[in-house]
Amino acid sequence: MSSNEPFRIAALAGDGIGPEVMREALKVLRVVESKYALKLDISEAPVGWAGIDAAGSALPEATLALCKRSDCILFGSVGLPARDATIPKDQRPERAALLRLRREFGLFANLRPVRLYAELAHACPLAKDRQGAGIDVLVVRELTGGLYFGQPKLTETLADGTQRAIDTMVYTTPEIERIAHVAFRAAKLRRSRVCSIDKANVLENGVLWREVVTRIGHQYPGVSLEHMFVDNGAMQLMLRPTQFDVILCENLFGDILSDEAAALAGSLGMLPSASLGATTGARTFGFYEPAGGTAPDIAGKDLANPIAQILSCALMLRHTFRSDTAATAIETAVARVIAQGLRTGDIFSALDTAAQRTGTNGMGDAIAAEI
Repeated sequence: MSSNEPFRIAALAGDGIGPEVMREALKVLRVVESKYALKLDISEAPVGWAGIDAAGSALPEATLALCKRSDCILFGSVGLPARDATIPKDQRPERAALLRLRREFGLFANLRPVRLYAELAHACPLAKDRQGAGIDVLVVRELTGGLYFGQPKLTETLADGTQRAIDTMVYTTPEIERIAHVAFRAAKLRRSRVCSIDKANVLENGVLWREVVTRIGHQYPGVSLEHMFVDNGAMQLMLRPTQFDVILCENLFGDILSDEAAALAGSLGMLPSASLGATTGARTFGFYEPAGGTAPDIAGKDLANPIAQILSCALMLRHTFRSDTAATAIETAVARVIAQGLRTGDIFSALDTAAQRTGTNGMGDAIAAEI
């Protein structure tokens, strides 16, 4: 697994709990580096409100330059609702940092694995009989098209003073083809089932989406394909989540359904994500971040769950650096710590008599020790 070429990682902690959970993730990475003889070149830089405070921009040019020199980005979280509301919306971190990075690096495929650990069944909002033998879903979301990026996108004032907001939902055949391939390839490594989500009964892009996904599906004869309207898909995730293996979605539907699916794992603090671009040589540029937000109400209090950030490191090692053994070591360590009963507040329950409450630092220490 060792290589003469270092793994170049841009670590952008961001705002709120971002610096705290990033600290634990880097702690775990350093243990992995030592155990598996990896060479990790990790450089930290400000982003979000931290970038605005440091350099007047949510994505400082020096931070962007670092990202371009790196193989991937390990991201924390950005956005503080209580900060200056007078800053134009296109300069706020959610757009000026997150959306710009997606565009800049062509991060078209978002992977969000949702797993409910057996020991956390009590934290899932569904009754035990709906959890079945276990919930294990991968949401594959197209990330650079649809309503978020389609043009025109504007708010205008009409002649009579009425305001009108316009968002345009656009998809092309190549955009749908490439994300479909990602979903079908992922399914081949899992349980060989894809459920494609659309609104083909109402939306023109939904009709195209279904046609293209069906055609791509014929190239994967060992993978079953089901189509489902998004409203039914949202309902089925709550009624019978175990029917799903890989869920393929366009941008908006994927955003909504992946957050809904996240609730099944008991906490957003448990869920990593990977946003992938094109593969260049042996490495795929990726953007790895926890599914949750900045949680400013608990920032600096040693309360945040660092598991999502730590598991994002596992995704990074697997998808960008092809170090599956090291990635599995992190995932196994997390599973063992959960099995031993260690819990941050978001996944703690007094009903779980074996549970032991810990903080952000304690959870990171325990996972690092397991590795």
